[in-house]
Amino acid sequence: MVQPSHLSQHIESFVNLSSSPAHQAASLDAVVSLLKNNVLTIEKLVREMDMYLTTTDDVTRARELANNLRINRGICTSFSGILLLGEVLSNLVSKPLDDATVHSLIAFFSDRLADWKALRGALVGCLALMRRKSSGGVVTANDAKAVAQSYIQNLQVQSLAQRDRKLCFELLEGLLQRFPDAIASLNCILTIKWFIVVKGEDFLYGICEAIDGEKDPQCLMLTFCIVEVVAQVFPDDLLASFASDLFEILGCYFPIHFTHSTGEDFGVKRDDLSSALMRAFSSTPFFEAFAIPLLLEKLSSSLPSAKVDSLKYLSSCTLTYGADRIAKHAGAIWSSIKDAIYFSLEPSLSFGLESLDGLGFEDNAILREALTLQQTVIKQNTDLFLSQIIADEDINFIFRSISNFKSYNNIPMQSKQKLHAVSCILSVSVKASLASCNRVMESFFPSLVDALGLSVRNSSQDCFPNDNYVLAERLNHAALYLCIELIAACRDVISGSDPFMAESALAHEKWCCLIQSFSSSLTKAFTFTLATSTNEDAYDADIYFGVKGLLILGTFPGGSLIISKSTFENILLTLTSIITADFEKTLLWKLALKALVYIGLSIDRCHASEKELSYMGIVIENIVLLASFNDLSMPLPLKLEAISEIGASGSNYLLKIVQGLEEAICANLSEVYVHGNSKSAEVVVQLLECYSNKVFARYTLHPE
Repeated sequence: MVQPSHLSQHIESFVNLSSSPAHQAASLDAVVSLLKNNVLTIEKLVREMDMYLTTTDDVTRARELANNLRINRGICTSFSGILLLGEVLSNLVSKPLDDATVHSLIAFFSDRLADWKALRGALVGCLALMRRKSSGGVVTANDAKAVAQSYIQNLQVQSLAQRDRKLCFELLEGLLQRFPDAIASLNCILTIKWFIVVKGEDFLYGICEAIDGEKDPQCLMLTFCIVEVVAQVFPDDLLASFASDLFEILGCYFPIHFTHSTGEDFGVKRDDLSSALMRAFSSTPFFEAFAIPLLLEKLSSSLPSAKVDSLKYLSSCTLTYGADRIAKHAGAIWSSIKDAIYFSLEPSLSFGLESLDGLGFEDNAILREALTLQQTVIKQNTDLFLSQIIADEDINFIFRSISNFKSYNNIPMQSKQKLHAVSCILSVSVKASLASCNRVMESFFPSLVDALGLSVRNSSQDCFPNDNYVLAERLNHAALYLCIELIAACRDVISGSDPFMAESALAHEKWCCLIQSFSSSLTKAFTFTLATSTNEDAYDADIYFGVKGLLILGTFPGGSLIISKSTFENILLTLTSIITADFEKTLLWKLALKALVYIGLSIDRCHASEKELSYMGIVIENIVLLASFNDLSMPLPLKLEAISEIGASGSNYLLKIVQGLEEAICANLSEVYVHGNSKSAEVVVQLLECYSNKVFARYTLHPE
C-alpha cells in the first residue's frame, strides 16, 4: 500500500491554491495512478483526505460528506477536495466500483450542487460517475432522478462562469441522453409537486431557464443538443405546451453569427453551431407554427449565409414536421423557393465544357439549397406542390413566350433569367420521383416539341412525331434549351436508380413513351443545329445545344427501349465525324470530344454490351485510325488529344488505343531507321510522350 505521507503530499499539493497548475496536474496523475494500479482504494483515499476536508479556512471551506464507504459519517470536505475527488473519478470511468460506492458518491456530489463554493467539483464528480462504463458500477435511475431534482432546485446556470455553465449543460445533456425514462417520469412527479409549491414550474421550465440567454459558442452547442434530446424524451402533450417557450429561446439564435473578435478561438465553427441549431429546429413538429414563418421571413435577408441557412433549415424541418403541417405553408414555401432560384441565377448560360453535362450551377449555394428544398417538398407532397408549379404564372409565361425566343443572344436579360429558373425548377421536379416525372413531362414536353416543329396532333390533341417535318432554319433556342434539360432530368431519374431500372418497368411510363417517340426526331434536330451553325452571334449557342442534346440522348442507360440502336449509332457517327473533319472549329471540336468521352464512360459504367460494340466499331476504330497519320491535314497535337481522351473512357477502349499507338510508333520508327525520315522522328517523340504520360499511365491503372 502507498505510504500515507506520500498520499498526503499529493492531496495537499492539489488542494493548495498556491500550487501551480502543473503541480496540481502531477498530483492528480499520481493519485489516479495509485488507484488504477490498486495500490490505493477509493475508501482509503477519502479516509486519508479527512485531515484536509475538515478545515474551515477560506481556501478549504467544509461541507458534510455522508456516505457508506465503510468510514464514519460526518466527514467534511472542502470545495478543493471535492474537485480533486471529482477529477480522480473522471480518470477512472472504466475502473470497477461496487454499487454501494457509486451510490454513495453520486448522492454526495448531488447534495453539493446546492453549495456554490463546491459546485465545480460537484459537477465534475456527477459527470464522472454518470459516464461510467456499464461493466464497472454505474449510476442507477433513482440516483439520476436525485441528481436531476437537485440540479433543477439548486442551480442558476446563467449566473455562473463559462466553465461552470459548460459543465452544467454537459450534466443536463447526460441526464437526458442516458436516463430518458427516469427523467421523463421525474418530470411528472415534479409537475404535481411544483403545481402546489411553485405554481406549475416543472423540469422543462428549468431547462428553459438554464439555456435562456446563453452566448458562449461551446455552451450553445450543448444547449442546442439539449433541446434536440428533450424532443425525444418528453411526451407530446408536454412538448406541445412548452414548444412556444423553447422556440422563443432557439429563434433568437437564427441565423447564427459570431460577435467575438477574429483572434478568439472557441474550438467551435459557425457551421457546427448552425448544424446543431438546425437539428434543434427540426427536433419536433410542435415547432412548426413558429419555425416556418421565421425561416420564410429570414429568406428576405441581404446576407447570403442567412438565405442559405433558411433554405437548408426548411428542408430539414420539412422532413420532421410532416406533409400535413407543411401543407399549411405550401403557397409561401413555393413562392420563396421560386424567388430564391430566380434571384440567385446568373443572367446568362455558360457554353463551355464545365456545363456540358449539368446545369452548371453547382457552386451556387443559395440555388443548390433552394433546389434541394424544392425536391424535398415535392417528394413529401407531390400533388400539392406540382399543382402549384404547373399552374405558376411565371412558368406559363415563359412557355407562352417561347416562340419569341428564337436566338439565345436576342432573348432579353430578364427573360433569360426566368428561362434558366424554369429550367432548374422543371428539372428538379422531374427528378423528384417517377410520378412527378410523368406529370411534368406530360404538362410541358409536348409544347416544346411543338415549338421545335417536331410534332403533329390528332383530334384528341395527343402529340406524335412529325415524320414529314423539314428544318430549314435555326431551331428555337429557348425550346431547345428546355427540351434538353427535361430529357437530361429524365435520364437522371434512371441513372439515379441502383441497380438501373428494368426496361420492362419503364415501358408504360408516359415520360418514357414520349422520349422514345421523339428520340429519332430530336437526334435529327440536334444534328441539324450543328450542321447549320455559322459564325454568327448565335454560333456558340447552336453548337452547345446541338452537342449537349446528342450527349444526353447518347447517355441514356439501358438497352434500346428509349434510344434505338440506329439512333444511338447516328449520334456516335455525328460526333465522331466532328472529331475527324471539323477540327478547325475549336469549340465544336472540344465539346464533341468531351461528349464522346462522357458517352464512353456511361457505357462502361452501365455495362451496356450492345452499345459498347457500337462505340467500339464507330468511335474507337476511327480514333485509332488517327494514329496512322496518313491524313496530314489534322494537326498532330489534336490527334493525340483525341486519342488520349477517348482512351480514358473505358478499359476495353484503352487497350485498343494502346495497340493502335504501338503500331503507329513502330511504323514511324521504321521510317526513321529505313528512310531517315526526320519528320517521322519528331512524330515518334510526340507519340512516345502521349503514350507514356497519358495513355500508358491510364493503362497501368486499368489493365485488361
